[in-house]
Amino acid sequence: MSAALELRGVGLTYATRRGEINALDYVNLQVGDGEFVALLGPSGCGKSTVLKLAAGLISATRGEVRVASRLVTGPGRDAGVVFQKPNLLPWKSVLENVLLPARTLGMPIQPARIRALQMLELVGLSDFAGDYPFELSGGMQQRVGIARMLLHDPQLLLMDEPFAALDALSREALTLELQRIWGQQRKSVLFITHSIQEAVFLADRVLVMSPRPGQIVEELAVPLARPRTLETLADPQFMALCQHLRRYFTHG
Repeated sequence: MSAALELRGVGLTYATRRGEINALDYVNLQVGDGEFVALLGPSGCGKSTVLKLAAGLISATRGEVRVASRLVTGPGRDAGVVFQKPNLLPWKSVLENVLLPARTLGMPIQPARIRALQMLELVGLSDFAGDYPFELSGGMQQRVGIARMLLHDPQLLLMDEPFAALDALSREALTLELQRIWGQQRKSVLFITHSIQEAVFLADRVLVMSPRPGQIVEELAVPLARPRTLETLADPQFMALCQHLRRYFTHG
């Protein structure tokens, strides 16, 4: 399997007033073409740091990061990113928010507009293209963020706890929605989460990170059939996988 994302021997050390902090220590991971990989770990372990390295937003102290076999030296077109908050511009319509990457990436505007409308249809927001962010629910705003991420058709999707700020029902609905979108698009995904259930439900593989300095301490394949449904949550195999992962986060 060719790698959409690869981290080889990656470490990150940064300076603080109290001295150097070793955030990541010799991280190795791969996300294959069309593969959905969840990265699970405790707060402060460096999950979001891994995502920022993959996105080219920060640079590693040691080791190398490659996206589509190219060495990452800064933000590029091969990856799209969704953060915890969609960070929509309140004075721009939904359609204009989705079109924002077109301007920064120099995409021809008319084809980009057609693509933006297609992505809004994909995430179920065709009827809201002319609305403004304040008129949308939190879940709908996050769907706009997903549509914006997909605008320039990146091969790799980097998602940093995109549903963390949502209520339980919205989070459940968007988890199912993301699975549907991924099933249609078959992009490569690195999905950061605190939720064991979310990781097992969505992923082909779950990578577990240790507390800081972050390292990959387990790689767990998820052999559950797709598409996964709410009934999957009661599947004995699903529950056994969750229980297996829970031992990393249960102390005492």
